[in-house]
Amino acid sequence: MSSMIKENIIDKTILFVKEKLENAEGGHDWFHIERVYKNAVLISRNEVCDPTIVRLGALLHDIADSKFHNGDETVGPRIAREFLEAQNTSKKTIEHVINIIENISYKGGNFEKKFSSIELDIVQDADRLDAIGAIGIARAFNYGGFKNRTLYDPKIAPKAKMSKEEYKKNDSPTLNHFYEKLLLLKDKMNTETGKQIAQERHQYMQGFLSQFYAEWEGEK
Repeated sequence: MSSMIKENIIDKTILFVKEKLENAEGGHDWFHIERVYKNAVLISRNEVCDPTIVRLGALLHDIADSKFHNGDETVGPRIAREFLEAQNTSKKTIEHVINIIENISYKGGNFEKKFSSIELDIVQDADRLDAIGAIGIARAFNYGGFKNRTLYDPKIAPKAKMSKEEYKKNDSPTLNHFYEKLLLLKDKMNTETGKQIAQERHQYMQGFLSQFYAEWEGEK
């Protein structure tokens, strides 16, 4: 595939995703995709990989998040496949991108990937980076507000281990999400670049939580 054709498919994919996610929830909108895309491109520079697969995977990874489709995990892969086929993308590329979409999600941390590639590792790290740090905090509370969840309730403890189904149905206070997912992501990064960036973002979240509890108790 020539570089011109590669850039053309990327440009078309960007336009397609922007249109599809025009009215999406603020933490899963085009800007989320754009940040993940930038993270993925950054990480890919330090890895031996297929940059086109990385870019397509990043752009299409959340084209139809199952949490906004009654838990249906087949919608996103189907939309992505139909789009890529319409662009006459090679079957090999399509299958790789679909495998990234199907295996990228956290799902309570108990999901066993059925596919592995450096391109998946890169996109997964990029997506997880957007779930932590300052952006991660903002996204967590934005989604909590979208679902009308309590900010914090000292009487409701975080659930340390959940099955995939329990995780999907979980509606605990937003602050619990830090302990159920966000603070766990640092140790689940795949690439060295991802690990380095995650460390700093993780520390930022810890500082936020310390400040939050101090304010909650009227200590600061």
